[in-house]
Amino acid sequence: MSRTRRWCTITLVAPDGAALAECLLRGTGRPDLAAVDVVAHLALLAKRRGGGVVLTDVCGELDELLAVAGLGVEVQGKPERREEPLVVQEVQEERHRRDLPA
Repeated sequence: MSRTRRWCTITLVAPDGAALAECLLRGTGRPDLAAVDVVAHLALLAKRRGGGVVLTDVCGELDELLAVAGLGVEVQGKPERREEPLVVQEVQEERHRRDLPA
């Protein structure tokens, strides 16, 4: 049977910054997208309640996966990662005389 290893510690924080709960995220082998999904779900739950999550003792592999996923969570000792949202601009198409009628 494989030994589990700690991938990170997740702390749910209230809007005032007080720690509400703490849990260990661990598994066998390297973290995968299922681990990112757990972090994302907890971050969403905390955000809906006005708080957030703080990750500590993050292993390198999980840190890389979170960066690739663009998950904006606070990792202890690092600034919060935030991606700029994609902006879709609506552009009016120019019509030419030889275009078919719409």
